Amino acid sequence: MDGNTRRWAALGLLCAANFMVILDSQIVLLALPSVERDLGFTGGGAQWVLSAYLLGFGGLLLLGGRMADLAGRRWTFLAGTGLFLAASLLCGSAWSGGVLIGARVAQGVSAALMAPSALSIVTAAFAEGPERNRAIAVWAGVGGFGATAALLAGGPLTGGPGWRSIFFLNVPVALVLLALGPSLLDESRSGTRRAYDPVGALTVTLAASAAVHGVVRIPEKGWASAWTAGSFAVAVAAGLAFVLAESRSAAPLIPLRTFRSRRLTGGNAVALAAAMTVFGTSLALSLYAQGVLGYSPLVFGFATAVLPVAAVAGSFTAQAALRRVTVRAVAPAGLAFMAAGCLALARVPAGGYASVLLPGLVLLGFGLGASGVAGSVAALAGATEGDAGLASGINTAAFQFGGAFGVAVASTAVLSWADVAEPAAGFRAAFAASAGIALAGAVVAVALLKTPARRRVPEPVKVTT
Repeated sequence: MDGNTRRWAALGLLCAANFMVILDSQIVLLALPSVERDLGFTGGGAQWVLSAYLLGFGGLLLLGGRMADLAGRRWTFLAGTGLFLAASLLCGSAWSGGVLIGARVAQGVSAALMAPSALSIVTAAFAEGPERNRAIAVWAGVGGFGATAALLAGGPLTGGPGWRSIFFLNVPVALVLLALGPSLLDESRSGTRRAYDPVGALTVTLAASAAVHGVVRIPEKGWASAWTAGSFAVAVAAGLAFVLAESRSAAPLIPLRTFRSRRLTGGNAVALAAAMTVFGTSLALSLYAQGVLGYSPLVFGFATAVLPVAAVAGSFTAQAALRRVTVRAVAPAGLAFMAAGCLALARVPAGGYASVLLPGLVLLGFGLGASGVAGSVAALAGATEGDAGLASGINTAAFQFGGAFGVAVASTAVLSWADVAEPAAGFRAAFAASAGIALAGAVVAVALLKTPARRRVPEPVKVTT
């Protein structure tokens, strides 16, 4: 095949990997009751089947992105895929809760190698401009589909073959990636000398892991607990140590100049807000549909089928819009759609599926697709060949951190506003909180994604004699 066809075939392969790692972040949501029953979890321990993946994934993403730049993006991607395959097999075969949680951590670690290296390969393969925007639209559309399709796929798989099948589903995909990756993907790495920064790697990993650990324990421990405060204190201390180490390192793991870009910061703020909104809403919607409406996992999966379809539509609409307007217009518009979807859902139980849930899901999904594309385009705009993996890792980390925070916020809202006399009160609060997050993200996007005005160069003054 010619070079152009090969690039798009490689994009398809990498999108399959992106779909798989995003899907696994919450496909277990509907399976938790079955896992808890079969493996004997007690005291809410089954929640760690979800949290362990987020901990491994979010904690090592920045390190994984920089490793891709320095060690080689194709090598890092294939190594992560091999580990993901082994971890998925172990998850599906787990004979105890401890084994399953350990395997989920390994899955998260492997995803932290796969996701940023895959996106950096995409960034390096397509020139900045319409071509890269089109490729990122496909990438973000698949990611949005994966984030929402977890609800669609998790229900039928759990209700049919059983919860183990949600992990075995990864096996054929990983085998295809390993078989075709060496021939379709080109090796690339940073043009700088291969130098590692062990202090930077240790401190940033500790900071990210402590932050994620604190967030995923909030539903269990509470926002004001000593455990939560201690986790965030460790994260802040490690973060400050990281900044100090990077400012003095001759070969920093993450050059601090990276964070001076308003587009990168704004794009990642969009990703953070979008993930908080969709993950929090998905959790609250799952609990409401199954706990209040009495939907089975299978029925709930089919009821949310419109969500991933709308996400794909939103991503391609945003890609087309970016040919005519800037990301500053598209990103907040996408988040506004998400907020509108959450507010529609907050009307429960005012109407049935067709009048409340369906329009809410359509708006939420469409906005997720649009904001995902705009956020990724902004975050990766101007990424150099040497920093593509790092920029990709930061962007993916923002989405994963957002997902963890979103689940924590929604869980807290549901529990804090729960009312025995009015079962929907807590869920309305969760949907309203998600809407507020999306609107706040839209405001931040408008502020940070402003394109600086070009300074006018005065014309030279003619001197006459």
